[in-house]
Amino acid sequence: MCQFLEWDSDFFGVRIARIIENRLSEEPLEEILMWCKSNSIDCLYFLANTDDSRTISLAEEQAFHLVDIRVTLERQINDFPEREDGPDQSVVRLCIPSDVQPLRAIARISHLNSRFYYDPFLPKSLCDALYETWIEKSCSGYADAVMIAELDGEPVGYVSCHLLDQGRGQIGLFGIRADLQERGLGRRLIDESLRWFFRQERREVIVVTQGRSINAQRLYQKCGFLTRSVQLWYHRWFRQ
Repeated sequence: MCQFLEWDSDFFGVRIARIIENRLSEEPLEEILMWCKSNSIDCLYFLANTDDSRTISLAEEQAFHLVDIRVTLERQINDFPEREDGPDQSVVRLCIPSDVQPLRAIARISHLNSRFYYDPFLPKSLCDALYETWIEKSCSGYADAVMIAELDGEPVGYVSCHLLDQGRGQIGLFGIRADLQERGLGRRLIDESLRWFFRQERREVIVVTQGRSINAQRLYQKCGFLTRSVQLWYHRWFRQ
């Protein structure tokens, strides 16, 4: 019922696992807690469905700490998406190796609404480094493509694209340099990612964002995405 997360554990320096299911009941929860004790787990992630009040009650009773509201949106792509206008001097292209360092600097401060920053036991410096590492790995093959917004010859934004099965795709990391937001760059990046997915024969695209990220939700909605599900992220710590 649980999965040990080797990468997360190595990165944060504590033993981290995740509950596989999205619902809880008394007997499985008791087995989960025993498994965590026998495997010396320090932190347990749990993504809960919101349509089961007993699951939420059990999580709260067992000291799970709410760290995020996960919003999943989806869009169907039935025709080749039209290109949206952005700043006249902007260019959207695939990433190249020289983009990595500027993108790391953007990623370091672009994901402050994520669940990791809302866990008081995770050092903020490691949360910053997490997204620096994430965008670098994405540019190095973890993502199937990373689209870059370039302005005046400088990378100023990114969106990572992942190919899934059954004709689906997923937007991963998305970020725009803080001083250039609200200028149409974000919408153009999303638009170009949808065009890329269409060329890869993906007709459904999903994206995950935070419930507290209202601006991100509005951007995706403007790009034709509709909310598919809302879930709750919990972290349970077994030591201080």
